[in-house]
Amino acid sequence: MAMTLAEKIFRSHLRDEPFPGTKVLNIDVVLCHEITTPIAINDLVARGKDRVFDPSKVKVVIDHVTPSKDTKTATQAKILRDWARRQNIRDFFDIGRNGVCHAIFPEKGFIRPGYTVIMGDSHTCTHGAFGAFAAGVGTTDLEVGILKGVCSFRTPETIRVNVNGKLPEGVYAKDVILKVIKHLTVKGATDCVIEFQGEVVKAMSMESRMTLCNMAIEAGGTSGVCMPDEVTVEYLWPFISEEYADKAAAAADYRKWWSDEGCTYKKVLDIDVTNMEPQVTVGFKPDEVKNVSEVVGTPVDQVYIGSCTNGRIEDLRVAAAYLKGKEISPLVRGIVSPATPKIFRQADEEGIIRIFMEAGFCVTNPTCGACLGMSNGVLAPGEVCASTTNRNFNGRMGKGGMVHLMSPAVAAVSALAGKIADPRTFAKETI
Repeated sequence: MAMTLAEKIFRSHLRDEPFPGTKVLNIDVVLCHEITTPIAINDLVARGKDRVFDPSKVKVVIDHVTPSKDTKTATQAKILRDWARRQNIRDFFDIGRNGVCHAIFPEKGFIRPGYTVIMGDSHTCTHGAFGAFAAGVGTTDLEVGILKGVCSFRTPETIRVNVNGKLPEGVYAKDVILKVIKHLTVKGATDCVIEFQGEVVKAMSMESRMTLCNMAIEAGGTSGVCMPDEVTVEYLWPFISEEYADKAAAAADYRKWWSDEGCTYKKVLDIDVTNMEPQVTVGFKPDEVKNVSEVVGTPVDQVYIGSCTNGRIEDLRVAAAYLKGKEISPLVRGIVSPATPKIFRQADEEGIIRIFMEAGFCVTNPTCGACLGMSNGVLAPGEVCASTTNRNFNGRMGKGGMVHLMSPAVAAVSALAGKIADPRTFAKETI
């Protein structure tokens, strides 16, 4: 029987099916951070079940408020820190070695094709870019995952999105996923896996594929996935080189996870990006998306470049290409947060950090803080942010604040203009 990638992973990881359609899967990796995991830890301790199923399969990071800003966030970090030491969890990334969870975990080689991955974070779907089934879960499921290494899911249907054509100048993966969400709507992929296919996706880097999959949840998707191929192998090669004779052998092996010809999809969406404009959200839902030409001139108070969506080196390079040799408008404040220490160091070595600072940006340590209005870029009531993050909910970056989601390119030129601007009308420098 022809199967989708998600169906193949479900079949290979099935532990039990207690009810028709409810699958209990073995979990390869449980990811944890200091916002959602301490609740699970405290409950497990209270139940006398302070243990983990396999310390080598649990990965932990402090990434949302880092360093801690007050007693509450310091306590959350301490609970996680003490637990990681108590359980002998080797892969724990504390202050100074930490980064945005959905950037640092792939960077460390923890995610592989065919894996099952859970975390108490909705943007866990990012890791599907590697051909994994990765999903955000609630506290109870997280506890069970930590304790038993299993998680239950309803059998998901798959929506296939074919992205074809050629990306125009100034248009990037962020624009593509915003366009997809506009087509599907915020509930259009509920209980589904979004499978990204097509020539544009095949040509994308792993960073761009992670951007696509990161926002699958904004269309209601359980996970977003890409087919693991030579691009995946190249990214993972430092971690898998001893497992395969060569890269071609690894790519051939990963093909076993590809969706079969003739498999069943709930829906197929075809998008030709050849004439697409950069995309920007308006309103307070991720599917409220317009062409940049429709919103040019909208005033902004803050520009934020970072997050698990667009804080990788590829994103920083794009933004820096527009900012090099220029200064941002005195009417806005610019903030950039490289997603991991490795990305920060690389950006520094390439001169990108200096470009941002000379342009007038505040460069912060790796953190998720601004994205959900916790630290390092919170908005005041009535303020507007042009942001490369993934959610524009009412008050997301601060009570009473407004967020416009966009690519690093649109964010960079908006910082220069002091209002939403079109990158196609700005010159780029070589980085």
